[in-house]
Amino acid sequence: MRRREDECFFEEIEKGTESTLEFQVVTGGRYDVDIELEGPGRQILYRETKQQYGQFQFTADLTGTYQVCFSNEFSTFSHKLVYMDFQVGDEPQLPGVGEHYTAMTQMESSSQKIHEDLNSVIDYQTHHRLRESQSRKRAEDMNERVLFWAVGETLGILVITVGQVMVLKNFFADKKTNQASY
Repeated sequence: MRRREDECFFEEIEKGTESTLEFQVVTGGRYDVDIELEGPGRQILYRETKQQYGQFQFTADLTGTYQVCFSNEFSTFSHKLVYMDFQVGDEPQLPGVGEHYTAMTQMESSSQKIHEDLNSVIDYQTHHRLRESQSRKRAEDMNERVLFWAVGETLGILVITVGQVMVLKNFFADKKTNQASY
């Protein structure tokens, strides 16, 4: 998001569907944004100001388009990168699981367990990617500051060196005085 900008996202949701909105500011400024979730009747379901991260779960009361807006209006200088995950409804079951009335076979149970574990791995990877992205941005900013500081120090040393050479040169220069002969 650029400075002083709003971004909105839309999702069609059926009545009675459970949904989860999760967000986190990855980079930029003080790592905060304003967020607002509106229902189809323009009713505000969730509103927070200057938040770094958050999560909101709700069940849709009406069928329609739900809108999530992030605002960076209060920021005059910094751009922001925001991660958002808007999960709507439950994940569909694996094919073949739950289609019969008997107990699941060991193969079906194993595949269901593997599927759940892989979803857990995806969540962990997302979390670690966000942390890595934040850390990389901080390291790059710090590297830039160190570079500017080093350039400033180098220029300072060069100015001092030139000044010292000129002062020493004046010490050893012949001074011609105007002496009148009597």
